[in-house]
Amino acid sequence: MGVIKEFKEFAVRGNVIDLAVGVIIGAAFGKIVTSLVNDIIMPPVGKLLGGVNFADLFWNLDSLTDSNAKQYASLAEAQQAGAAVIAYGQFINTVIDFLIVAMCVFFLVKGVNMIKRKEHAKPEPEKTTKQCPYCLNEIALKATRCSHCTSEV
Repeated sequence: MGVIKEFKEFAVRGNVIDLAVGVIIGAAFGKIVTSLVNDIIMPPVGKLLGGVNFADLFWNLDSLTDSNAKQYASLAEAQQAGAAVIAYGQFINTVIDFLIVAMCVFFLVKGVNMIKRKEHAKPEPEKTTKQCPYCLNEIALKATRCSHCTSEV
């Protein structure tokens, strides 16, 4: 029974819930970035490079060893036929996905660090007291005599 109680305490801690929310939002953000790359960024890039669809770029490994191997028009056709392929176009899309996510995380961390620096850089309030050099008690900054030991300061 103790393990269940410990797990319950662990699961309802704020950090675990924050982590779960972060993972869910991160997964959704990943889908948005994937759509951005596949549907917005890569089509114009492919058009500029002569109408290339990056998702369909692949090397048919069968044609490297057999000159009579069937040639496939698309990656989907090659995969459906069970051909051994290297889908480097999809890899390029995935690398671009990663770079966009990494850039977003970088800017997020940079923003959080900037906010933290501003909090730590707040000026200290002006001192209104000073320490008596004789009795070491705090006295008013403008005082000329210590109210504790009556020494002139």
